[in-house]
Amino acid sequence: MKRFLPLLLGAALGFGAATSALAIERGGSMTFARYDDSTVIDPVWADRNPDLWMITSLYETLLRNGADGAIEPGLAESYAVAGDGKSISLKLRDGLKFSDGSAITGDDVVFSLDRARNPDGPWGGLLGSVEKVTAEGGKVTLSLKQPDPTIPSILATFNTGIVSKAAFEKASGSNDQEKAKAYFDNNPVTSGPFTMKSRVAGSSMSFARNPNYWRAGEDGKSLPYLDGVDFVVIPDDATRILKLQAGEVDVAEFIPFARVGELSGDASLKMELFPSTRIIYAPINTRDTRKDGSKNPLADLKVRQALNYATDKNMLIKLVTFDTGKPMTSLMSAATQLHYGPEPLYPYNPEKAKQLLAEAGADGGLDITFTTLAGSADDATLFTALQQMWAPLGVNLKVEQVDNPTRGAKNRNGEFDIHTYGWANDVNDPAQVTGWLGYYKQRQAVGTGWNNQEFNTLFEASNSEVDPAKRKDEYKRMQEIYAAEAPLLFLYETPFAVAVSKSLENYVQTPLGANDFLGSLARQVTQA
Repeated sequence: MKRFLPLLLGAALGFGAATSALAIERGGSMTFARYDDSTVIDPVWADRNPDLWMITSLYETLLRNGADGAIEPGLAESYAVAGDGKSISLKLRDGLKFSDGSAITGDDVVFSLDRARNPDGPWGGLLGSVEKVTAEGGKVTLSLKQPDPTIPSILATFNTGIVSKAAFEKASGSNDQEKAKAYFDNNPVTSGPFTMKSRVAGSSMSFARNPNYWRAGEDGKSLPYLDGVDFVVIPDDATRILKLQAGEVDVAEFIPFARVGELSGDASLKMELFPSTRIIYAPINTRDTRKDGSKNPLADLKVRQALNYATDKNMLIKLVTFDTGKPMTSLMSAATQLHYGPEPLYPYNPEKAKQLLAEAGADGGLDITFTTLAGSADDATLFTALQQMWAPLGVNLKVEQVDNPTRGAKNRNGEFDIHTYGWANDVNDPAQVTGWLGYYKQRQAVGTGWNNQEFNTLFEASNSEVDPAKRKDEYKRMQEIYAAEAPLLFLYETPFAVAVSKSLENYVQTPLGANDFLGSLARQVTQA
């Protein structure tokens, strides 16, 4: 859940829009080197990126994130929101089929969306406004408890992927989660462009083309163009790159930023930096007192602003991302819908930082603990740089290295000064990241304890605002408040770095992280 849409998102969500039909050669396969294996590719129970990012390859949603960033039809050919905003109706396309040839019906949709509403699942809250899902023939209706402007986006999100009711109910298991695991382990019936061909847990996995997939390519024939995708799990970064350079794999994900420049110069590869919604930031404890009861200097707004001004983001981007990142301009990434941020937040200004610390009465020296992940080279670089940047201001920055579960526990109970963190959106709507980072009632604003009544009120109002213009204004104001209040150390955004063989075309990783193989082409395919 490590928890992207205007033009940036549109550029990444299209599947080979520029490909000429004359240039399309169907067939062939892609070998994809992954950093980790999938555990359960299921819309409801997947909660890790290696699972989440594969779901849309196997399970189609009613709506889709379009190439221009807008919501467009998927399995549903059209949809309409009621005038009062309290229901949404969708019409299924005619002739839809699952991978086994059985029809996709309204009953399957009701079954799938009711599964998605399961409050025990990690994503049940995304459909929390839904009171009932019904179907009559090919018409599906979601009745809502209150207006919810996020619903169209959620119906284009992985957790609402459509599964076969008949096939899923035959899976073994005493509850839905056990059935989901058994279903995944036994080559499930799918609604997306691919089916599961084979899998060796922890090692490899293969997808095959779904012959019953409904969407057509630019040549007028059913997508996908590829016959299949073969995945190999290679956790070691260097080994993934070596396999790619040797021609043993066609794509390698999560290329270390330190290697981007080198691979950009390799004539046999395309070094892709896909726009993402990944942001790297550091939550600041804004509570009046620390966990030990002592006065917390970071509760003072001017101290938080001073630390932001004392941070040279461009230098950090050079040191950590090797100039592939860019400064944050808001609490959300620039690729997130309704983003507002005309310029980088808190440009480097050590003199301004000194002035603010003096005004806060903190120019006599500050002792601050910076909590990092043990073993993280990026965190170590970040700490060392901040220690040097802040020392001239009288800040004594000490490091505390912990494992990930411990960092999470410290975040939840407020036992920290500042700590490293990151986020990537899962949903094509700003409510997710805004709620997580800023809304006090949701995890106390990413654990910072920041509690701004105007922000909270605006966020609550935006969750039922059906007027797009009013909602845009609400989000603009929330981002202005958050930037001024600085409950974070605003750092940088980073892209998804993926190296691709030039024998392939049109592989895309979307700003939400999903692996999109739908329009991928293998060059020099030997036709049968």
